[in-house]
Amino acid sequence: MRVYLDNCCYNRPYDDQTQLRISLESQAKLYVQELIKDGKLELAGSYVLIYENSKNRFEAKRTAITRFLEDNVSIYIDNSYSTQVEAIASSIQQTGVKAFDALHTACAIIAQCDYFLTTDDRLLKYHTDRIQIVDPTEFIRRCGGEYDE
Repeated sequence: MRVYLDNCCYNRPYDDQTQLRISLESQAKLYVQELIKDGKLELAGSYVLIYENSKNRFEAKRTAITRFLEDNVSIYIDNSYSTQVEAIASSIQQTGVKAFDALHTACAIIAQCDYFLTTDDRLLKYHTDRIQIVDPTEFIRRCGGEYDE
C-alpha cells in the first residue's frame, strides 16, 4: 500500500501534545512512520513537500523531516511532473482547497497512492474518487489491523 503524508502531518508530533486530538494524531503518524521504516507501507514524496519543508523556520524539525524523507521515500514526484501536477491541482483548487494542499494532493494522485494522510481539517473535507484522504488516526482505524503481527 502506498501513502503520501503532507507537511502538516510530518509536523504533527511537534505540536502541543496536551490536546487529545493532536496527541492521538501524533501517535498514529509515528506508527505509520514505523510501518514505512519496516517496509510494510510504501512512501511517496514530492518536490512540493521538499520545498514546503525547506521553509520550516525550525532547523531541527526541518532536518529530521528531510532525513526521514531521504531514507524512506520509494517513489518521488520531481518537478519534471510540474505541468501535470499543476493541472490536477488547479481543478482541485476550484473546490476551495488551498494551493499547497492541492499541489500535495495532485502529487499523491500522480504517485498512485492509496491514501493521502493529512491533519488539515479543510483538506479532510475534500473528497475524490482518485485517492482516499484521511487523518492518521482514521488511517490506523481502516488499515492498522492489516499490520498486526
